[in-house]
Amino acid sequence: MPAAHTPTALTLPSVPSFRGRIGCDESSGYYAVPRRYRLHLTPSCPHCLRIAITHSLLGLDEAVPVVLLPAVPDAPGGGYSALRPLYEAGSHRYKGPAAAPVLSDTWTGRIVSTHTPDILSDLARRLSGDAPDGPVLYPHGAEAEIEAVEHLCAYRIDRAAQHAGQAGADATARRTALGSLLRTLVSLEWRLADQEFLLGDEPTAGDVWLWVSLVQLDTVHRLHLDAAAVHAVADHPHLWSYARRLAAHPAFGRHLDLDGIARRHHAHCRGLEAAGAAVQILDWAAHIAGGGAVRHCPPGTEKEDPDGFMEPKHALHLRPSSSA
Repeated sequence: MPAAHTPTALTLPSVPSFRGRIGCDESSGYYAVPRRYRLHLTPSCPHCLRIAITHSLLGLDEAVPVVLLPAVPDAPGGGYSALRPLYEAGSHRYKGPAAAPVLSDTWTGRIVSTHTPDILSDLARRLSGDAPDGPVLYPHGAEAEIEAVEHLCAYRIDRAAQHAGQAGADATARRTALGSLLRTLVSLEWRLADQEFLLGDEPTAGDVWLWVSLVQLDTVHRLHLDAAAVHAVADHPHLWSYARRLAAHPAFGRHLDLDGIARRHHAHCRGLEAAGAAVQILDWAAHIAGGGAVRHCPPGTEKEDPDGFMEPKHALHLRPSSSA
């Protein structure tokens, strides 16, 4: 598809360049040591936003310092010039974009990982310490469900919303994508009707994934949908009430850089705005704890489904819906 018809900056993860993991002991190469590792993030990026939220939920400010990057990448291909030395240290003559997020190792000056799911898991399981009051973001036995949520967010929400607003695309394909998105939202609406969080009574990594996808849906993808589609997306009161509650949680709302998201989107988007751009679903800034958003902050086996999108190997058990 030519750049002129690309509706949004791509929100799906590309193939990661680095997939190191934090281990339990020295034999792993990268083992858990406070202040050995550093995160390089820009909250205007959905993947970085998920990591920043997780970092705050786990109270890792001292153990894993964060380097904030500008909202809009300053190098070709969506990369950052500040990250280029790290990429080149880890891969000789590296030619790809020096993109965020990055988990780096200060001992070696190299990148450990650029893969969001691995970084989130290692922060929670290897670097969060043994604080008895800390959240359990990956409860024992919930691994398959959390993996399913990751895929649902990436394909049934993010990718479906992108296709539904794709300028110049076939109208039937756009309707199919919108139908897939709305069926997913209906199922999530039903699930959140009688519980506070996606997987039960406590927040998990699944809530981090879903909340960021809802932010992107309203602040980015909505701009390319028609007004009727946006009203249909908004017509899920339990789901958007859930989004408001989490926005009021300091670990979520403090990282929401609304201005940065808008600048990043408009810097890369070549798509056409639609009538839905005028129909805001949530006033996010009004619900953020502390009264305002942050400003100017320097995946399992898959199979094709009949709608043409991707479905996780382990399906999240949501009630089927006959809605569009």
